[in-house]
Amino acid sequence: MFRKLYDPEEDMDAPGTERFVDDYLLYLMARASHAISSEFHTKLRKEGVSVPVWRVLATLSGSPGETVTGLAEACLLQQPTMTKLLDRMVRDGIVKRMPDARDRRVVRIQMLPRGEQMVKSLLVAAKAHEAEVLARFPAIDRMQLKQLLRAMMTKPPKVRRSAMAA
Repeated sequence: MFRKLYDPEEDMDAPGTERFVDDYLLYLMARASHAISSEFHTKLRKEGVSVPVWRVLATLSGSPGETVTGLAEACLLQQPTMTKLLDRMVRDGIVKRMPDARDRRVVRIQMLPRGEQMVKSLLVAAKAHEAEVLARFPAIDRMQLKQLLRAMMTKPPKVRRSAMAA
């Protein structure tokens, strides 16, 4: 009749769990991402491409251009770090800065042919790595997994205080 409320202390007593992090979703997601990404980062090092450069190129691939802020967010970098990285990539002829068509105060980053050539084989390698990783877990529906991860990345709507009191 009454629904049992969640008791976090019960999770702590789960069999086989010793440390808090061993059963903590955010930690598990971060560790899984790190482990799987590290495999691909080895390929990047062999190709002479840094992880931040790869992230910029992968984000720009198929895009008409991204803002510096948008790139920083997508590439998991602070904006000042992204600006310095883009300075180097512009100098190396990989990307260019362009004024936004609608708002001249906004700068968009676009990939140049040299960047497109650099990323071409890496995109193929990334998709092959993804397929290899997913093949390790044949019972998992890849589309549902990706939908779940995308849903986790969206910020929930802010709850108004008046709605909380109701």
